[in-house]
Amino acid sequence: MSLSTSTEVLAPLAVLGSDVQVPLASGEKVGYAALDYAASAPALQRVWDDVAAYAPYYGSVHRGAGYLSQLSTDLFEQSRRTVAEFLDLREGDQVVFTRATTDSLNLLAAAVPAGTRVFAFETEHHASLLPWAHAGLDVTYLRAPRSRAEAVAALDAALAGAPEGPKLLCVTGASNVTGELWPVAELTGTAHRHGARVVLDAAQLAPHHRVSVRELGVDWIAFSGHKLYAPFGAGVLAGRADWLDAADPYLAGGGATRTVAREADGSVAVQWQTGPARHEAGSPNVIGAYAIASACRALREAGFDALEARERQLVERLTAGLAEIPEVKVLNLFGEGSARVGVLSFVVRGWNSSHFSAALSAEYGIGVRDGLFCAHPLVRTLLGDEDVAPSECGAPEPSLPGERSLNAIRVSFGAGTPDEHVDRFLTAVRELVTDGAAWNYRNEGGRCVADSRREG
Repeated sequence: MSLSTSTEVLAPLAVLGSDVQVPLASGEKVGYAALDYAASAPALQRVWDDVAAYAPYYGSVHRGAGYLSQLSTDLFEQSRRTVAEFLDLREGDQVVFTRATTDSLNLLAAAVPAGTRVFAFETEHHASLLPWAHAGLDVTYLRAPRSRAEAVAALDAALAGAPEGPKLLCVTGASNVTGELWPVAELTGTAHRHGARVVLDAAQLAPHHRVSVRELGVDWIAFSGHKLYAPFGAGVLAGRADWLDAADPYLAGGGATRTVAREADGSVAVQWQTGPARHEAGSPNVIGAYAIASACRALREAGFDALEARERQLVERLTAGLAEIPEVKVLNLFGEGSARVGVLSFVVRGWNSSHFSAALSAEYGIGVRDGLFCAHPLVRTLLGDEDVAPSECGAPEPSLPGERSLNAIRVSFGAGTPDEHVDRFLTAVRELVTDGAAWNYRNEGGRCVADSRREG
């Protein structure tokens, strides 16, 4: 199969929901502008069609002698090989199917050797920030760096001062808050120089950029299907086999076992599998794995050069448009102009972010997200002393005792986003800032909902 390397800008890839009409507060209907890809991207039409074609042949995996079971087993294992090719894994690396990035990183946390010290920047998503301490490991949390060079220097200093023993860095490839790209290769080189291993949270990177484990040098990589245009609740942990094969199975049960036998003393003796099966106990999510593989094929065939070129155009269009609105403050960690994927967060002076996001939905049919985006330490750092306007409705995510309530707005897009959605979003932001909301809003169970049209 030949892969596209053209830099010609593509049309949006076909996704489910592109023709969905949603009601506005006025009672009119408008085509839905899905600008919350960072939470869950819409499924590619190609993925849906592939899954629909397979669905009549669905059968148990690794557990049946019948034709459908054999076909499903072959498809499941071929999906594993497709993911390995998509990630450009090394010889001997494993692909383990999980439920999502969060599950993948918790799996690795359970497999890390005792005595390992983990390093993570406070800027991480909770999925990559929290599993390590939860697993009883010692964790060093590094302060939010203000440049890529500062991130590398901070890691270098932390590792140089770390005690002897196994070490692991967990780092994101692209921030789920700012969309900014992290210096993964440089951080990995620094980590390896100090004898530390690296796991890459690629949940926001893999849907937007070509990812080569071989070139980046990371030891493991984790991502979610639902952010890669694949529904059905599956994810991937891929990388080196040694720590995974040496660890107790993530789940105990069928499929993870080689043999189970009763002993004379009444106990049960178990020999566990090695390889991916060791951590895939139970009946696997074959449809989820196949959906991920289908998405991987579709993105490779479209060509990441072309996909990235189109997304850069949309990012430039968005950032230039927001820069023209003085009331808008875009959140950046590494400074204005830093390279990013199609994810951007901002606040609007004089507006509570929950209220503003509700108006985008109710008055323009635009879906974004507001809150702290499961990255509370990072958003608190980025907002700093920013004044957050009181709101007539909605409830920002709760603050710690003694802290102010904070929230921001996140707009995110990807391979299926038409130009019109970004243009409509910019028009909506300008009109709301200039004219205010056309409707009054009320708090309904913590949600901000349109109540009545404003007078005048």
